[in-house]
Amino acid sequence: MRFLNRLMRSARAATAIEYGLILAMIFIAAMAAMGDVGKSTSAMWIYVSGTSTEAMAGGGG
Repeated sequence: MRFLNRLMRSARAATAIEYGLILAMIFIAAMAAMGDVGKSTSAMWIYVSGTSTEAMAGGGG
């Protein structure tokens, strides 16, 4: 119990906790961004596939 009390009062521990929280927020934001990029990339390749299929079938100009 004394260890926890000392840890709670320690400036170094507080700094480490703050850095940990900042790192967690950056990680969450990066994961969300990667999910959005994945959806956009998937939609782009679906469009490219459909357009290529139409062009090969003679549907193009």
